Amino acid sequence: TDLRPLDILSEVVPADRLARGMRVFQVQGVRGFQLAASRPRALGFPASRLFIHCDRFPEEFSIIVTLRVLSVPAKRNEYVFTLMAEESPSVLVGLRYAPDKLHFLFWSQEHTGGWQTRVTFPNVSLSDNQWHTLVLAVSGQSFSLTVDCSIPKDVVVETPFPASLSVKRASFYLGNRRRRKGLFTGLLRQLVLLPGADATPRICTTMNFKVATLSVPAVLQDLPVKPASNEVLKYPYETDTKVTLGSRPPCTKQEKAQFWFNASQRGLYLCNGSAWISMLEVKQRLDYVEEYQNLVTNSETMGVEVFTIPKVGLFAATANRYTPPGSAIYKWTDGKFVPYQNIPTYQAQSWKYFTIGKKIFLAVANFEQNDSGQEFSVIYKWSRRKKKFITYQRITTHSARDWEAFVIEGEAFLAVVNHREGNNHNIDSVIYRWNPRTGLFETNQTIPTSGAYDWEFFTIGPYSFLAVANTFNGTSTKIYSHIYIWLSGSFQLFQSILTFGAADWEVFRIGDRVFLAVANSHSYESGMPAPSNFYAINSSIYELNITAQMFIKFQDLLTYSALDWEFFSVGDDSFLVVANSFDGFTFSVNSIIYRWQGYEGFVAAHHLPTVGCRDWEAFHTTEGSYLLYSSAKEPLSKVLKLKTT
Repeated sequence: TDLRPLDILSEVVPADRLARGMRVFQVQGVRGFQLAASRPRALGFPASRLFIHCDRFPEEFSIIVTLRVLSVPAKRNEYVFTLMAEESPSVLVGLRYAPDKLHFLFWSQEHTGGWQTRVTFPNVSLSDNQWHTLVLAVSGQSFSLTVDCSIPKDVVVETPFPASLSVKRASFYLGNRRRRKGLFTGLLRQLVLLPGADATPRICTTMNFKVATLSVPAVLQDLPVKPASNEVLKYPYETDTKVTLGSRPPCTKQEKAQFWFNASQRGLYLCNGSAWISMLEVKQRLDYVEEYQNLVTNSETMGVEVFTIPKVGLFAATANRYTPPGSAIYKWTDGKFVPYQNIPTYQAQSWKYFTIGKKIFLAVANFEQNDSGQEFSVIYKWSRRKKKFITYQRITTHSARDWEAFVIEGEAFLAVVNHREGNNHNIDSVIYRWNPRTGLFETNQTIPTSGAYDWEFFTIGPYSFLAVANTFNGTSTKIYSHIYIWLSGSFQLFQSILTFGAADWEVFRIGDRVFLAVANSHSYESGMPAPSNFYAINSSIYELNITAQMFIKFQDLLTYSALDWEFFSVGDDSFLVVANSFDGFTFSVNSIIYRWQGYEGFVAAHHLPTVGCRDWEAFHTTEGSYLLYSSAKEPLSKVLKLKTT
């Protein structure tokens, strides 16, 4: 035979259906066959289907079995498999299980006068309702059994396994010896014959030794938790279902295929081995928005960043205009944001939270020089000992507006938007690459920008993109903003889109569709007639067209000096909220939540009174869902709670 695994179990399963007398059960998230005693011959097949080129059983081999044994009564034996000649009741090769013992049987006419030899492995306890993988390695007089990749049990007998055992007119039988008596009553997942080798090194490479696999029939392999369509399962299976009530239980491989009913949310969830997947639940719908907290800030707030530090809590960092007192970090405590840490900043514009491995960072974009006349933006690192952010790296910037952190092909990057240098708005913004050897960010690429406000990184399939919001080139806000694509180790121009004082890009997905929204802040062009209103202009939503390989305008929405978009979801509904900051007359302007209405696009749903709204952040806690907006015109930001039905 070829030295390849011979999958005995798969030979019993036809390509398009289960064999008669076989049912599929799922236990502890693992599938196996249960065999019926009514037609034992139906669970067999000719040995010639496995031994195509040679009619001799291999002299050296391994047998790999994954099974779940039920409690076997004393003095009872159950067969895992047998190989029997058609004209004889004798077992040529077989594996039999008895309480606390495993017997390997073989026929050796040349040495024993036609009697069967039995090799017994004592103290093999499998009746614990758990899955187990056995590897039986045979070579001459040596027989070795490994259970769940533990220390092998070795047995040496007088009679070696025959060097030339004929399998002419012989058949394999699954879980029986061609009779109802001795039928295997447990579950069988894997039964493989590997000629010429000890399979233990090939099997014992996974952490889950009890269900380690070399070859498993397709019907027993894991299926998607949710079918791709409404089609009926090709191979129906049964499972020992258990439904847990109460608070959220753990979901590990041990709980795979178990259900949890959340009575408070009226939801039914299925464990897929790592997370609870919603199967049936009453979906929340946004009813209205209520004012939840007035967050008094150090000064006017240009931007806000909400983030979670694992095992520490939820935080919000505000980018405040004046120093002193600088900018502040707040921690969510007892359902409210409370002051946690002050950090000296210089007309801070925005914060960016990111991680590299186990390191936690927070970068601030400073717009002005410090007290010494130096212009730096600063990266802070979280100190687990001090439970504070401490200065880590200073980077020279020019009226920085925004940071964007991202990872490409395992490497970490940090991009800064430089708005202007003196009166020159047409300058380079910079992309920095993390150097793991020095532990610092180093310049990797510069990209020409014009009074830029924002970077937005996103991925589509294997491709990485970086969009810049260009705002002003010195004479006009009617300029092109650009989308770059990562190719051959650098960002290259992918598409240019005409914008009007672009202040923000927001990428989001609805189903399989990819959208990109731009916030246009004002329309100004030197030497051209002034419009009736510089600030009442359309902001636009673009959709990726796969065929054209570009973003195509999808919808225009009238905005008032829009400075930010934020996408969020409630239940199955998708929303966009815009930061309207100025209508040409007053900073007290309604910002609007738009609801996704499918064919109609985004439709205004809620009008929220705001004052000089600069930034929106959506976040969730165990108590509910919230929106936080920052005001660039008063030292007061607001937390709004989304009330659902």
